[in-house]
Amino acid sequence: MSYLKPMTGTTLTDRALLRISGEEAKSFLQGLLTRDVLGLKEGEPRWTALLTPQGKALFDFILWADGEDVLIDCEASQAEALAKRLTIYRLRRKVAIARADELAVHWALEASGKPFDPRLSQLGHRWIAPPDEGDASAAFRAHRLSLGIFEGVGELGQDQILWLETNAGELGGVDYDKGCYVGQENTARMHYRNKVNRRLVAVPLAQADEKRQKAALADLGLSIELRRVEDVDPAFLPGWLAGAVADQAAG
Repeated sequence: MSYLKPMTGTTLTDRALLRISGEEAKSFLQGLLTRDVLGLKEGEPRWTALLTPQGKALFDFILWADGEDVLIDCEASQAEALAKRLTIYRLRRKVAIARADELAVHWALEASGKPFDPRLSQLGHRWIAPPDEGDASAAFRAHRLSLGIFEGVGELGQDQILWLETNAGELGGVDYDKGCYVGQENTARMHYRNKVNRRLVAVPLAQADEKRQKAALADLGLSIELRRVEDVDPAFLPGWLAGAVADQAAG
């Protein structure tokens, strides 16, 4: 894979870590996020999101257990905004929210003994460790998008796309039996009624529909678009998503 050749290390320099600590850390996040936090275990990361009350994506990130603390693996450019948003919800709970700059997120397509990315094993291995001097961000982005997986404000927007429209259900980004969280009512209704009417997909830039476009990635020749299920060309769907979209269209 040509995009792996420029890699000089494994650090994802476009990611940052927030540490959520305190005796109520996990219960605090449990009432906010789309995944179960109480059962989070070390070495078993979970992809999740903080939504609007209407169920639209605000921030997506990966959770890691670190003893009784939780590490949030998030976009570096959004770390401060996410910390501020979480602080609004904290109120008087015994929770501390701080940067963990002594640690970094790492990635490699092959890394024996390291956890797989929780969204899809084909994404490769992901782990937390002190930073190295290299940068694997561009390689990981190219690999991730080659699999039709989207993340971050630049691709998902903020308060623009319903969480299930980002294909979060197929990528393990929601637990339907965890209880209440912000945006839970609409998310659960869409799931149980099989009403995910639109999907985020990547199409060749030459075939872009600007009215549906959420991001244009000229360097990769891709257009990220939110299309109605019945208008999605099966050729644009990655294998892990094709079956779910076919079932949706048939239903």
